[in-house]
Amino acid sequence: MPVRIERQGPVTTVVLSRPEVRNAVDGPTARALADAFRAFDADPEASVAVLWGEGGTFCAGADLKAVGTPDGNAVAEVNGVNDGPMGPTRLELSKPVIAAVSGHAVAGGLELALWCDLRVAEDDAVLGVFCRRWGVPLIDGGTVRLPRIVGEGRAMDLILTGRPVDAVEALAMGLVNRVVPHGTARTAAEELAARIAAFPQTCLRHDRLSARAQHGLPEQRALAEELSHGLHALSEAAEGAARFTAGAGRHGAFEDGVPRNDDGAPKNDDGAPKNDDGAPKNDDG
Repeated sequence: MPVRIERQGPVTTVVLSRPEVRNAVDGPTARALADAFRAFDADPEASVAVLWGEGGTFCAGADLKAVGTPDGNAVAEVNGVNDGPMGPTRLELSKPVIAAVSGHAVAGGLELALWCDLRVAEDDAVLGVFCRRWGVPLIDGGTVRLPRIVGEGRAMDLILTGRPVDAVEALAMGLVNRVVPHGTARTAAEELAARIAAFPQTCLRHDRLSARAQHGLPEQRALAEELSHGLHALSEAAEGAARFTAGAGRHGAFEDGVPRNDDGAPKNDDGAPKNDDGAPKNDDG
């Protein structure tokens, strides 16, 4: 099975498992990835997803050996219905996804990582537009999302040269959000996902959607869209204000602002190991 779904409370991990081809994605795998993320988005019990490549490689891109065969990646027009060649890269989900990057995230694999909201990379990870060498274009959002994430100048460097980018440089340019020790990307991403899942979700999801939708909009239109999204979260805001009035979150106590169960644990907490300050271990943010 090239793709499987594993759940831990509100965190859904989508596992790409084709280690024999460094998790390269062919047509059937692309369809399975897209279906997995559709299922995540439709699941009322799921709040945050993690995308992880099994076997030490995040994803080496499209499976070029499948090109021209019945298992080749489908290349179809962008019409709001068709999936991207790599699978989920045209989906607009209502919930966040975190890429857990081990080893290489290159070519179409880089595009999968860019599609995610956050990227947690191991300290020996390598990212890059390696498809430059073979004349394979970026058609899973690479030329759109890469400039938005790192800026046009840095994006052009990577797009035109196809050079490898190590984890340290990727963090410095904003291409990844966290760098963690070798072998810990999945754990760190799942811990981060659990923390995000503990927040009030209506407000979080609408703020995320507003941040994504503002690209290219005139400022006043973007501000109107922001307000429209914010109005959906007013009931949560009232609840949060009541918790603050009752004494939670005072003097910058961040954890006290998180909704808690009767036993005092954050709602949706998965019991992951924490540092003394309450942050997940391996979370350098």
